[in-house]
This record gives sequence, C-alpha cells and structure tokens, in this order.
Amino acid sequence: MNLLKAGRVLRRTLWQAVPTVLGVVILNFCLLQLVPGDAADVIAAESGSATLETMAQMRSHFGLDLPVLEQLGAYLNNLAHLSLGTSPRYNMPVTELIGARLPNTLLLMLAALGAALAVGVLLGSIMASRVGRWSDRVLSVLALLLYSTPSFWLGLMTVVLFSVHLGWLPTGGSASIGANLTGWDSVVDRLRHLVLPALAMSGFYIAIFARLTRASMLEVSRQDFVRTAVAKGLHPLRVTFHHVLRNALIPVTTVAGMHFGTLLGGAVVVETVFSWPGLGRLAFESVMARDYTVLLGILLLSSLLVILANMLVDLLHAWLDPRIQLR
Repeated sequence: MNLLKAGRVLRRTLWQAVPTVLGVVILNFCLLQLVPGDAADVIAAESGSATLETMAQMRSHFGLDLPVLEQLGAYLNNLAHLSLGTSPRYNMPVTELIGARLPNTLLLMLAALGAALAVGVLLGSIMASRVGRWSDRVLSVLALLLYSTPSFWLGLMTVVLFSVHLGWLPTGGSASIGANLTGWDSVVDRLRHLVLPALAMSGFYIAIFARLTRASMLEVSRQDFVRTAVAKGLHPLRVTFHHVLRNALIPVTTVAGMHFGTLLGGAVVVETVFSWPGLGRLAFESVMARDYTVLLGILLLSSLLVILANMLVDLLHAWLDPRIQLR
C-alpha cells in the first residue's frame, strides 16, 4: 500500500462522509424535536422563581421559540461556519464544551479498544491453537461470562475489589484532585485512574474479539496456502503468526471498526459510574438538562469518529493483506 492509494481512500471517504453527516444531523435534529420540553423548562424548574416573561426571553435569546425549519436552517448555517452553536445550559460555545471533554473520552476509548484487541486476540489465539482441550473450554466459558456481564456491573465490581478491598486503584475521576502532580508522576496518576474504566468498558469486547479470533483462525488454518506453508517446512510459530493470525485479523478489525460507535455509546454508562469527565457524561447531563444543542454536537462528532475509524480499518486491511485493492 502506497501513499497514492491511501490518498484515494481518504478522498473517497470524505466525499461519502458529507451526505452521511448531513443526514445524521438532520435526522438527529428532527428526533430531538419530538422530545417534550426544552432547556428553558429545566432552567426555570431549577431556579424555582422563573416567570413566563423570563422563560420567553430565554427561548427568544437561544432561538428556541422559532419554527422547527428555521431552527434547522440556523443550525445548518452555524455548521457551515464551523460553529456548533451556544449551549443554553452553560451559556458558552458548544465547541469549547466538547473540546474540554473530548481528550478524556478518546483516551478512555483507545485504552479500552486497545486492551480488548490485545487480550481478545491473545485469548483467541490460545483457544484456536488448543482447540478441544481443557484450556480452550475454560477460556470459552470465560469469554461467555464477559459477554454476558453488563459494563456497569463489571465496573462496580472492579471498584469493590481493587479500590475498596485492596486499595490499589482510585474509585473515580481522571486525576487526583489537589495533588498538583507534574511530569512522570502526573502520567502515572492518570494511568491509575484509567485502569478501572478501561477494564469495565473492554470486558464485553474482549469476549467478542476472542471468539471471533478463534473462529477466524480455525477457518484460515484450513486454507490451501497454510497447508503449503506447513509442507514447505516452515516453523509452526511462523505459520501461526505470519500466515494464519495475520489473515484472521481481517474480520476482527472489521468488527472492531463496526463496534467503535457502540464503544462510544457505552462510554455514557462507564463515565457515569467512574465520574470520568468525558463526552459520555456530558451527553447524559445534556439529556437531563434538555440541552439539545450540546447533544447534537456530540452526536455529530460521534458520527465523524465512526467514519474516521472505518477509514482506518480500510487502510489496515490493505496493510494486512496486500491482495485487497483500495478503490
């Protein structure tokens, strides 16, 4: 795969992304309009002393009193000027709100996805190499348990074990409050806060990748080119890693790209359980506050991240198997 082919993939993805993102924005906007209430109702309920006049002023200030088509047109106009609007709840640009939370969510998602792929592929490889033996059966049962366990329950149990009983890891947050750590100490502190949320989020996907890797490796091992490699006298480890596992990773990475959006949705639960300051908690808070401007921005960003993830999967497939043609 050369840079020219990668550039073609990038251009093709960008052209396909424009109508996709536009459709996502319009669909999400219309669906949110069906939800009763708005940010003015929530602000009035919290203040306890709002009058009809002040609520009307708030709706007029944020454009909530306009017809639906005019609100949609104003929102699309903001997007055309690279603006996500202003949050009625926080009275600040949505771009700043998302920009402050996005790094934490990306860190959590990449850590969870990386751990799920590493552990899942490792367990799947062991299961495929020892198919039918006791280790294969034990790991299959373990994968089934992880697949059946909700992420919030797994998160709570990890908190009880590693934080309450053992005291090894913090219970929540992204960093120690008031510690004023710098340098390597700050990095270690953030990693300690990251372990439990990433573990809770990755459990379900470890099971999926492990079972998929096992099935894919067993299927690839029956192909003619693998039998040819064995007949040539190649070392079994070279056959397993260079021929079998490399080709077996193609469906695994495909499923990983498909589940990227699901992983982002699961961040809502995990970030709430662990008080992780990311987009998941911000989306939950926006729903409770009827702050649909922020929620639309998060949904738009989520769609862009899913498109980017699938583009990277296409490039990864071309690297794993040069026979795959990038068009």
